[in-house]
Formats: sequence, structure tokens, C-alpha cells
Amino acid sequence: MIFVTLPVEKQHRLSFYLAMEEFLARQKNNEDDLFFMWQVTPSVIFGRNQDILCEVNIDYCREHDIQFFRRKSGGGCVYADMSNLMMSFITRSDEVVKTFNHYLSMVSSMLRDIGLQATTTTNNDVLVDGRKVSGNAFYHIPGHSIVHGTMLFDTDMQHMLTAITPKKAKLDKHGVESVRQRIALLKEYTNISIEEFKHFAVKRLCDKELKLSDEDVEAIRIIEKEYLNPNFIYGKENLPL
Repeated sequence: MIFVTLPVEKQHRLSFYLAMEEFLARQKNNEDDLFFMWQVTPSVIFGRNQDILCEVNIDYCREHDIQFFRRKSGGGCVYADMSNLMMSFITRSDEVVKTFNHYLSMVSSMLRDIGLQATTTTNNDVLVDGRKVSGNAFYHIPGHSIVHGTMLFDTDMQHMLTAITPKKAKLDKHGVESVRQRIALLKEYTNISIEEFKHFAVKRLCDKELKLSDEDVEAIRIIEKEYLNPNFIYGKENLPL
């Protein structure tokens, strides 16, 4: 698998990395699978079919400088910040189940290699000790498939549980504490740092590197404009005044 890097190490908005996935799937027709990891300042990302008013605590996000974006894959609402990792996997396969199974197998095997009791679920999650450390979503482009997901290394749990608006069915009488009990942070199970984990992941999963050019970055920024369009983020019926 090929590890994809940018020409300059620089912080980007979450929308840039979504556009980067799409660019790689559409423009880089490698036979080998592609993989990259990214971190963002506090951000919420929600699925293509979700209603932002039902899934995102917009007032809380604005109060705490948390950005929010819509992605083109399905799945639920996710919080991300610099203390956890987002991972992107691009493959030429058109088969959803096969793609998910392959990716989840790679990630869970990698976690077991550092001594964690990692398993997968039919909901495309990765668990450690029965608690969720990674949720993943799928996006299909003709001829290519993209899987992207979280890796909860460490994070601001208050932001995670307040910036998104969980369905009432997900909360029992213990409220957010019950949600917290179902989520695990890797820092609870390993002493390695997030930078050491990133280095290990690349070494374990990839055997080649692809460095994008400045021209590639400009092409990604063109795609990114769609993700930044208020019509796409809010949906026309929810556009702010």
C-alpha cells in the first residue's frame, strides 16, 4: 500500500482532506491501495444524508470555535481534533463489503500488533476491549472506493459529547456517561505517543510513498470548494439567514 504525503507539512481544514480523498480516487489511478492520515483543529463531520439541525449542536460549535462539515459518505456524526487521528483508505475495488472487510482487518491487525485486543463489528467499527476506538464510513466513486474513519487516540470528551447531538435512543438513564463507557481512547491501553503510533501505522501498513505536487494541492483546493459551499453543508432548507 502507498502512503500519500503532501509537498509541505501544513495544517488544513477538514474539508481539504475530504477533497484530497476524492482527488486521489479520481486522478491517481494506482494499482496499489492508497492511505494517509490527518489531524484537524476541533471539527464535526456528518454524513451526506443527515440533517445538520438534528446532528450538530451548531450553537455549541460556534461558541467553542468548532468547525462543521458534511462529507459525501454515509454514516453518523463524528467529532475530531488534534488529539485523535483520521485515516483515509482509497482502493480500486467496487465491492463495498469486501472493501470494508479488508480495511477493518488491516486496522484491527495493526492494533493487535501493539498488544491491543482489537476486534471488528458488523457496523464497521473497531473495538478494543469491547469499546469503540474507530468508526468508519464508505464513499464510492466509479472504479474506486474510499473508507475513512476515526482513530480515537485521545480527545476532548466534553466537546465530543456536546458538539454532536446523539439520538435519544442512544442515551440511557445515565446519559452521556453511558456513551462515554462505550467509547475507548487508545491512550487508556498503550503508552506510545500519537506520533509514535502514526509512525508505526505507516511502517506496518505501507511499503511505498507518493508525495503530491503543488499542482496536485491546487487541484484539491478546487474540489474542496464544493465541500465549503453552504448549500452542501446545510442543505438548502437549512441555510442560515
